[in-house]
Amino acid sequence: MGPCWLAPLARGTALPMDETAETDEQRGEKLPRLVKVMRDLLAPDGCAWDREQTLQTLRPYVIEEAFEVVDAIDRGSPEMLKEELGDLLLQIVFQGELAQRSGWFGHDDIVDAVCEKLIRRHPHVFGDETASDSASALANWERLKKKEKAGRGALDGVPAAMPALLRAVRVGEKASAVGYDWPDVSGARAKVDEELGELDRALAADETEAAEAELGDVLFALASLGRKRGLDPEAALRGTLDRFSKRFTHAESAARKEGKGLDELDAAALDALWERAKAEEL
Repeated sequence: MGPCWLAPLARGTALPMDETAETDEQRGEKLPRLVKVMRDLLAPDGCAWDREQTLQTLRPYVIEEAFEVVDAIDRGSPEMLKEELGDLLLQIVFQGELAQRSGWFGHDDIVDAVCEKLIRRHPHVFGDETASDSASALANWERLKKKEKAGRGALDGVPAAMPALLRAVRVGEKASAVGYDWPDVSGARAKVDEELGELDRALAADETEAAEAELGDVLFALASLGRKRGLDPEAALRGTLDRFSKRFTHAESAARKEGKGLDELDAAALDALWERAKAEEL
């Protein structure tokens, strides 16, 4: 986590800012209300489903809610973002309550820990150091983070549960920070060609396991190329999937108007529908 931890994910439509919104007086003092509601749900006479949950069963919901927040950011919808942030906050409070019941830590411990980290890693705000721009602030953050985590491996901070493409970028960033990287974009681009060649040879030999490994190497090489070029592979693939989905839906709708399903059309007809969808910039 860093000062710009959401930057690679938030490259969609910018959220409109309402300068007149009356939010200045909101100090987060209603958080105890959510804690109280959660405790009522987990009480003996509360919700049976909630009481059956564990940290393990809640795991997929945390991931799902985080991505729904990202989707709200990309859509540029303040109302949707408010709802999705609430759902994500619910997961945090839910897990915090389960952790407290296990005797591990409580809600205040969570807040204190993150506040102390923010204060500690922003000496240019809460201390005597200076940071004239965002690059200096980030340098302060990374320097202090490295000091705090001395003795840990360079890749230890990359969650294994991250989506693989995003994890590939983070692993590349961490490796690059200690000099394990190509000096320029051309090296990363050459690696793509090298890995594609190895994939072609594995496919030609009909070696399934080797082909899967080489496919992974190709994807990692492409992620590294994007990172070196300042491109976000995760955003790039999302954009491609969005375009594909729109064009597919358009083709499906056009076929339905003719009383047919896509599976009833031959290759030429499918190609014609696809080209029509592209022509209409879908």
